[in-house]
Formats: sequence, structure tokens, C-alpha cells
Amino acid sequence: MMNAVINSSNSLTALPVSARTLQFEAYLDEPGYVPLFWQGDALGLLRQLPDASFDFCMTSPPYWGKRQYQNGGLGLESDYREYIENLICICQEIYRTLKPHGSFWLNLGDSYQNKQLLGIPWRVALALTDEQGWILRNDVIWHKVKGGLDNTKDRLRNVHEYIFHFVKIPKDYYYDVDAIRNKPGKAKISNGAVVSATGVSGVRYKRQIQLSTALTEQEKEAALAALENMLQKVARGEIADFRMIIRGQQRTTHSDSGRVSGRARELQQKGFYFLKYHPKGSKPGDVWDILPEDTQKRRLHYAPFPEDLCKIPVLATCPPDGIVLDPFCGTGTTMLVARLLERKSVGIDIAPEYLEIAEQRCMRLL
Repeated sequence: MMNAVINSSNSLTALPVSARTLQFEAYLDEPGYVPLFWQGDALGLLRQLPDASFDFCMTSPPYWGKRQYQNGGLGLESDYREYIENLICICQEIYRTLKPHGSFWLNLGDSYQNKQLLGIPWRVALALTDEQGWILRNDVIWHKVKGGLDNTKDRLRNVHEYIFHFVKIPKDYYYDVDAIRNKPGKAKISNGAVVSATGVSGVRYKRQIQLSTALTEQEKEAALAALENMLQKVARGEIADFRMIIRGQQRTTHSDSGRVSGRARELQQKGFYFLKYHPKGSKPGDVWDILPEDTQKRRLHYAPFPEDLCKIPVLATCPPDGIVLDPFCGTGTTMLVARLLERKSVGIDIAPEYLEIAEQRCMRLL
């Protein structure tokens, strides 16, 4: 089984492009989900791979000026602008080697220089959209919950980082939203009445409709019939939950102007509308509360990249038979999650000591 670390740090030209491609293709033909690891410079290695090789990429590159890595590489530039230029060059190769329907998730922290917060994550994100044609679909806030120690006395404590979700095409890229939905609550019957998972029985809405002075009698009849129909859908499991917006009782969701809001027009024309909850549960939001715990007790690599950070991206945007890439894989968290979720993966890192740990972690699943 091909799972060895392939060393290319001494000479990236030691293997011709065709040989590198053959290694990659041979790995794809292997059974199972043990990752393939390559040691070397991410830019040089990616340039040796064919177009449209991967379905998914998630990575957390070394941040600028944060720490001294043993093998050098990205993040040690004297100027943060040079760091950004180097990173977006690598992202261009990620773009080329990513399939059209693929997704690229980039976790990036910020840095200070002369007391100035540099805004590096957004500088990179905007460069990728403006210069390379990436489409930014989400900016996720990773809230680290506890965060790290901060002894500064003239600013707030930093407890978040960004995760950007990029795609190459505006629609029809792979996205399985049902794979990441939260498990919905169950409706129940109480005293002969249907009660939703969050306690909606319809009693309050019925009373508001009956006592309304903003609805005509005809609108009241239509609203009561629609409410009863919605409760039956909850009972049958067709929807998980709902809220009812009634003219004169609740405000419209986004805008009161019928010119800009379809909900507002519906409220004006019918006197009510419903907000329906998906029967398979709600999808995650764009703020993730995830502890940056080091469950590996790592001595060499200190960047807190937890497994939970990868699970939603992989499940949502990498097909079950897809190929995962992490060009800065470190100790292999992205590869480990890919294997747990039964996806093949390729991890690249410049440090052999990190890759040794990464391989050991992934092999423990055998």
C-alpha cells in the first residue's frame, strides 16, 4: 500500500513531471483511504501535478511572522506583502489543480506590525477574488472559545480566526448541505394537539388571528386554514418547525417594503406568511465555536488546528469519492479527518518531522 513519505526537499527536479503524475495516479488506484504524503515545497510540488487533480482543498498555511519553523518556508518573509505574494502564488496552483466543481477552504490568522493589525486574511482573500478569479462563498469565524493567553494592556484579546470558502464556478459546485445539518427536534402530541420541537402549538397564532383588527374576515379564514395545514405538516414530519408572521402582530423578516422584499409583499397581499424549518434540521452558521485544544500533545508543531475544524468542510464540499489536498498539512489533521470520513488525500509539508507524526496519526486507524 502506498503510504510512504516521498522526499523531494533536496531536489524538486529529481523527478520529472510524468513520474510525479504516475505516483499520484498509482495512489488513486490503491484501495483504502491511507493518505499519500509528500515532503517538499508546496509550490514546486503542485506545479508537477496535472490540472483538475483534486476535488477539495483545505489548508492552514504558516502565518506571517508568528513562529520559526525548523525547515524555513512560508511565513518567514521580512515583509508581510512578500508573504501575501508567495501565498497567492501557491493558491494559483491550488486553483489549477482543483476540479471545476471543487472547493478551497483557507484558514488564516492575522499578525501585528508596529502595533498595527495588518488584516492579512482579508488582504489574501481579496487578492484571490480580484486577481485569480476565486469566488468567495463564506467567511467563517472560528471562535476559539477559550483562546490563548494575552498579556497586552492596550487592546482586546484575540479569540478568532478566519476560514474562507472559495469555489471556481458560481453555481453547481459540489455542496451536500444535508450532510452537515443539525439533527432536528421532534414534534409531539400534547392533549390532542400537535406541538413542534420548539413548543409551537398554534394556539397563540390562532388567538392573534381571531382578535386581529388588521385582517379582514376572509383573510382570517385563510390564515386559520393555512395554520392548520402547517400543523399537519409538522405532525407528518414534512417540516421540523415553523413560525407564522401575521400582519399587525409580527414584523417582516427583512424589510417592510414590498418593493424589495417578497415577504413584505406577501404580508401586504395575504396578511400572513410562514417561515419553515427544514425537516432534516438546520444548517450550520458561519460562526464556529471550536476549542483549539492540542489533543496530540505535540512537541514540534504548535499551531492549534483541531479535527472539528475540517469536518463540516469535508462533509459538505468533498464528494464521497473525492480527493482531498492539504499543501501545508503539518501533522496531518486534514488527512486524518479525510481518512475518518473515507476520502483519499494528499498531504504536503516542507518538514519531514511533521510528516512523520502525520503518518503515524493516520496509520493508527488501521
